[in-house]
Amino acid sequence: MGVARRGSSRNAERLETPAIPTAVVGGTLGVRGMLYAAGRPRDIYVMSASGRGTADLALTGQAGSHPLREISFGMPLTTRRSISAIGPEGPVLALATLLALWNGLERAAAEPIRAAPYAVGLSGLFLGWRLRRSRLVFALLVLGLAFELVTAWMPGDPTVFQLVAILLPLDLAAIALLPERGLFTPAGLWLGGALVLEVAAAAVVARHAGTGPAWPPLTHEFVAPADAVRTPLGQPALLAFVVSVSAAAIGRWLGHDATGRGYVWALAAAFLALHVPDAGLDRTLFFAAAGATLVIGVIELSYVLAYHDGLTGLPGRRALKEALDRVGGAYAVGMADVDHFKRFNDTYGHEVGDEVLRSVASRLRDALPGAEVFRYGGEEFAILFARRSVEDCLPMLEAAREAVAAEAFTVRRRVRPRKKPSRPKSRPRQTRETITVSLGVAQADRQHRSAEDVIAAADRALYRAKENGRNRVAS
Repeated sequence: MGVARRGSSRNAERLETPAIPTAVVGGTLGVRGMLYAAGRPRDIYVMSASGRGTADLALTGQAGSHPLREISFGMPLTTRRSISAIGPEGPVLALATLLALWNGLERAAAEPIRAAPYAVGLSGLFLGWRLRRSRLVFALLVLGLAFELVTAWMPGDPTVFQLVAILLPLDLAAIALLPERGLFTPAGLWLGGALVLEVAAAAVVARHAGTGPAWPPLTHEFVAPADAVRTPLGQPALLAFVVSVSAAAIGRWLGHDATGRGYVWALAAAFLALHVPDAGLDRTLFFAAAGATLVIGVIELSYVLAYHDGLTGLPGRRALKEALDRVGGAYAVGMADVDHFKRFNDTYGHEVGDEVLRSVASRLRDALPGAEVFRYGGEEFAILFARRSVEDCLPMLEAAREAVAAEAFTVRRRVRPRKKPSRPKSRPRQTRETITVSLGVAQADRQHRSAEDVIAAADRALYRAKENGRNRVAS
């Protein structure tokens, strides 16, 4: 059963209403979780469709005799993560694939495609140097060397081709997993030296194999090849790609690095570049796409660093300022502050305090799918409601306040005795704490025309909520 609030948000009458299926999104049935009626008695606001971890989408419709002003139904969090995993790099590779399938490609865009790898490589090298992204520089150098070997310097040499097909994915995966250490630092010089030694060793192998068929170890068959699978890559190269993609994907998942996703897509593009026949421009096109995915990953990482808070993952203060500049029309701003946050830091340490901030950020974001949540600074968060009034926002903020306080926060730590025992036996101790937030909200109107005025009014409302006992919403 959903819960609706009729009339004033402060003196609300609770009304039981049946759950209303709203829509099917991505194979899941979005079902209304909470209904709020604000203003006129028969206006209904649907706050959330599928609970925590949903994205908002607005529709209009009818629910029995009650006109629905807005329905927000959810996209599962896993779906949002899947879309994030595709990123802008996925469409780049898809476009390259469509161009490769186009029979008239050589006739229509031969010269731009031949220039694409060099344009991407040079711009990426400049970007990597300017932004101090040594991994991008090394990855583009590896890609460029592989491209020149198989297309210009030694085309048609089977041993060189198989060596490139084995070493290229392994190098890209290793670079993806390494931290940024700079170009001319000891770590950067070691990496550059290792790549030079690798090229020298590959040259020795290629010279030893001579002309003719590929060196047998490079085409060794671990299993009987399937007749339906036709690829010039030997099984060692296929194994190298599988291992490299798996390692890069796991590193991206564990590290949450925007550039890690670019390396996964670059590996996919590199595989296609080596898989296609050595004719036409398809190989050149896919090598250019591999470099482009790496460059896009660095650009997106720069955006994230500039506009997102590294601790909570929320957009930061600069993103809030630009969002307020774009919003236009009616809007409201909510300010949220973690109650007694200093006590968490003093009692449990700053690491636990950071976990508290991450937890609050996640709960606010999940509880407010129709709003944008920002890290404002310290333990304070800002919430932007486009096309909303204070009356619209109060029930939503009340639900967010309840969502934060509903789930206890578990503090895990070890008890250290004053005197070190001869046989230390420390057992982990868990402490459950309740996190609460105080919230204030204000809207743009004649009294508060600028964004700074609205934020200041919401901040004053926040402090009224704290003065009145905390863990409440004020306007």
